[in-house]
Amino acid sequence: MGVEGCTKCIKYLLFVFNFIFWLAGGIILGVALWLRHDSQTTNILYLQLGEKQAPNTFYVGIYILIAVGAVMMFVGFLGCYGAIQESQCLLGTFFTCLVILFACEVAAGIWGFVNKDQIAKDVKQFYDQALQQALMGEADANNAKAVVKTFHETLDCCGSDILTGTFTPLWREDLCRKDSMKILFENSNCHKKIDELFSGKLYLIGIAAVVVAVIMIFEMILSMVLCCGIRNSSVY
Repeated sequence: MGVEGCTKCIKYLLFVFNFIFWLAGGIILGVALWLRHDSQTTNILYLQLGEKQAPNTFYVGIYILIAVGAVMMFVGFLGCYGAIQESQCLLGTFFTCLVILFACEVAAGIWGFVNKDQIAKDVKQFYDQALQQALMGEADANNAKAVVKTFHETLDCCGSDILTGTFTPLWREDLCRKDSMKILFENSNCHKKIDELFSGKLYLIGIAAVVVAVIMIFEMILSMVLCCGIRNSSVY
């Protein structure tokens, strides 16, 4: 016997929310794949200075986001099918998956909040080390110059600090562009550009996480109400 009245409205409302949830999962998966293959981040995070690889902490968060997007699409489909079929078993499984996914999202959010400044800091330290080797002519200086030039060309910047690091390599055309004086007056040092690069992307991830969390809370409430409605209708 199918559900009637208010419970039937909740059934279709849950279906609509799950469809939105499924779409949100697809969008998050698409955004995560775009962030993973974005030319600016890949150019920088694939660099290698001697035996030292560029910090890839940022990619840990991206891989988590890819997994979350894929799981959201599966859970959204499960919720849509369970709502239409009025299956307590499917809705119960859906609710369990939502709780687990919500807990993972909270954990990922805490991890991202703790590491949001560390990601840019690690990349800036990697750049400073390469810049120092390139300027001082240390061992493997050619590799260091290649790393520094990749940063400069990718981020359209030069130097690590406007007072010290930037002014020194301005006259080094093998490291900075010929119009590097323009970069000096625009205050486009690489530390600033690195902060802008990662803070913008992390901000985008944060917005997506908040929107998904709100949808998940509504779905958990609706799924519990619908399960109770199905159980009561089956009794009568």
